[in-house]
Amino acid sequence: MSETVPSTTAPGRRSGGRVHRLALAGALATILGASLVNGVLPASAAEVPLSQSGKATASSSERGDLSASAAIDGRENTRWSSAFSDPQWLQVDLGASKAIEKIVLNWENAYATAFTIQTSAGGGEWKTIHTTTAGKGGVQTLNVSATGRYVRLNATKRSSQYGVSLWEFEVYGTGSGTATPKPSTTPTATPKPSTTPKPSTTPTTPAPGGNLPKGPVPPGAVRVAEFLAECPYTHRLPDDPIVMPGLAGGSHMHSFFGNTTTDADSDLESLQKGGTSCSPKTDISSYWVPTLYSDDKPVEPTGTTFYYLGEGIKDELMAQTRPLPLGLRIVAGNAKATQPDASSNARWSCLHAGEVGSSKNFVNCPAGKMLESYLDFPHCWNGKDLDSPDHKSHMSYPVNGACPASHPVIVPKLRQVLRYPVSGDPAKFRLSSGPGFTMHGDFFNAWPEAEMERRVRDCIRPIVKCGADGTP
Repeated sequence: MSETVPSTTAPGRRSGGRVHRLALAGALATILGASLVNGVLPASAAEVPLSQSGKATASSSERGDLSASAAIDGRENTRWSSAFSDPQWLQVDLGASKAIEKIVLNWENAYATAFTIQTSAGGGEWKTIHTTTAGKGGVQTLNVSATGRYVRLNATKRSSQYGVSLWEFEVYGTGSGTATPKPSTTPTATPKPSTTPKPSTTPTTPAPGGNLPKGPVPPGAVRVAEFLAECPYTHRLPDDPIVMPGLAGGSHMHSFFGNTTTDADSDLESLQKGGTSCSPKTDISSYWVPTLYSDDKPVEPTGTTFYYLGEGIKDELMAQTRPLPLGLRIVAGNAKATQPDASSNARWSCLHAGEVGSSKNFVNCPAGKMLESYLDFPHCWNGKDLDSPDHKSHMSYPVNGACPASHPVIVPKLRQVLRYPVSGDPAKFRLSSGPGFTMHGDFFNAWPEAEMERRVRDCIRPIVKCGADGTP
């Protein structure tokens, strides 16, 4: 077995190699498209690791968005990061015993200087197939010869006081697929938007429990329940159509994303007539947060991703997930917080600067790094109300991987990730609502019902990672 560390990969520059690989993938897609026009497929395509269709677990995760699954999703901007202690491990279940020929470790800045790679057929018996006590980080390619269903990285010594972190943990071998799709002679028609009339504020309660129809798991699919929308900033107003409906100018300043018409008077009917900044364009929902100020000047995020996830729910319950009901309003975070709240689902961190960690308040990001805001919305619904007097009690967070009896309906979890082009001393930052720990978000669901249902059926219930178009 041998180990190679490309000399062109320097610490702190991990994502550059990934960007280069993504550029190559884009070029390949262009070649493939041209080939399909001529009815001829190219001779080869990028290899897809066995691990990408597996299931990852870990000894720990620094926080929710740095979970084990992020290390096998094939994306350059997500990662797993452990707790700040030794030892730590990351494991992938390939689903069945496979011949393993190569393992690629794409380390973030926080890497392991000492680690082993082990395989197992099950039953708790592990075989070590690689060992090093002089790890240098970067992108490490390990050529191995082994067989097993489970592959584990055991990190026994960290390179810093922080945990260990991987952009990707890739396992290759017999059965590795390719990224080349087969051309379809009959393209699938794009679903037409729903014209469902305006719903009542008290919809019929769906019966909780029981598996619902779900789409198939395509070959090579990443086993993470997710679809998303990219919704750039649209406008800024001192309005809040959920908390202060009809009171123009009655709120602190908010920055709006998605629906271009949102103001104090917005309701479902007006949103359904509005335009959107989102990709996909079918998402005409409205999202808004308190405006961020740097030295008293408003700053808007240049990265605005809204993930819809199956996180927080046990896998065996995922098939009970129902679409977010049309017109549902959800508020997350605490605009009136007077100190950091340990139970808050809002947090701040720095893009690609894992050594800084996360905090309930603003953090000091290194020069050139962006300030990130993460906010997780509750995703257990009481099944009756599209809103409530306090705008929160109709929703709840899961407990021990399941929705509580008071809120029995599982819906996709909305995770809002905003990236602001600022860094440095946190003392110069404030939100229109106050300190960083007052970060909160509002969501007014206006997804067409057919589109929301399709994404829940094809992405969340079967536990499949989908893009903005709602396909794997």
